[in-house]
Amino acid sequence: MPTYRISEVAGLLGVSDDTVRRWADTGRLPTVKEPGARTVVDGAALADFIGRAAADGPAPGAETPIVARSARNRLRGIVTRVTRDGVMAQVEMQAGAFRVVSLMSREAADELGLEPGVVAVASVKSTNVVVEVPQR
Repeated sequence: MPTYRISEVAGLLGVSDDTVRRWADTGRLPTVKEPGARTVVDGAALADFIGRAAADGPAPGAETPIVARSARNRLRGIVTRVTRDGVMAQVEMQAGAFRVVSLMSREAADELGLEPGVVAVASVKSTNVVVEVPQR
């Protein structure tokens, strides 16, 4: 299972490094000490944390005020859940404050090695894109 540095977790969740450290210090996000005393987060533990946070309220980073944005169509995140049946797979990802769900063939999910805790990129193709700017 992959592990992620504190800064990588912060980037994936759209929060600061200090926020991730606070979650780790309070026991909310389990961490592991690697040789050389580097603190990392296990990918499966991160996926579980994101799932619990989603059930408890807004996604991590969702409360960050937006001043302007035109999102690109590639969203880097972490896989939080994969549900497979005989032919299809449903893959859920957390990309910053956004939850992305993709339906694909089971074969594609298997070939990509998609499991909770794996970093992936969701590419979104749409003919309609809404761009919003909140009141300043």
